[in-house]
Amino acid sequence: MVDYIWIVIALPLAGAVFLHFFGSRLREPLPGVIATSTIGLGFIYALIATADFFAGNGEAETVHLFDWIAPLGANAELLWDPLSAIMTLTVTGVGALIHLYSIGYMHGDARYGRFFTYLNFFAASMLILVLADNFGLLFVGWELVGLSSYLLISFWFHKPSAAAAGKKAFVVNRIGDVGFLIGLMLILAEFSTLTYGTVLEEPARVITTGMATAITLMLVLGAA
Repeated sequence: MVDYIWIVIALPLAGAVFLHFFGSRLREPLPGVIATSTIGLGFIYALIATADFFAGNGEAETVHLFDWIAPLGANAELLWDPLSAIMTLTVTGVGALIHLYSIGYMHGDARYGRFFTYLNFFAASMLILVLADNFGLLFVGWELVGLSSYLLISFWFHKPSAAAAGKKAFVVNRIGDVGFLIGLMLILAEFSTLTYGTVLEEPARVITTGMATAITLMLVLGAA
């Protein structure tokens, strides 16, 4: 089951792509039903994978998707461990409820299909973030979460308040990106890799307390 955990990301991502091209042609509530089904199926798969994981040895597993920036230890790889399992269940479970609620909440909106495109995109982005096996892919997920958040916050862009909130979120996220990138560069300088396993294994034996503090502060700034 764990070898195919990428399906959890692929389902809402496929839903977002499909609704982007065909959502406006579908009548209510079909776009909402499709979007909710993708994240709901993702939750079911994650639930089965989690049960299978804890029924086994419970050891962390890495799923390799494809080579990306191999010299920096930043391949497209997913990490499945107790924390990522819990976070995946949270994202898909809560996400499914939000999708379900939005079917009725968005009733009558002229851009009904477009909203669920963004909602599916946000869910897929969050899943990339929580399942990433290295800081490089984590950064990609973080950027996609920022983009999808901007699209959702400013969805009713004709309202001045929504447009202003969207711009504010975009600017704040870009400021945070600076801290995140500095943190990544410090990690690379000290460890020559972005893989969680190497960086978190025994950092105290590799870097000074001051450098560890600097890296932590930069990453926290990025997430702030």
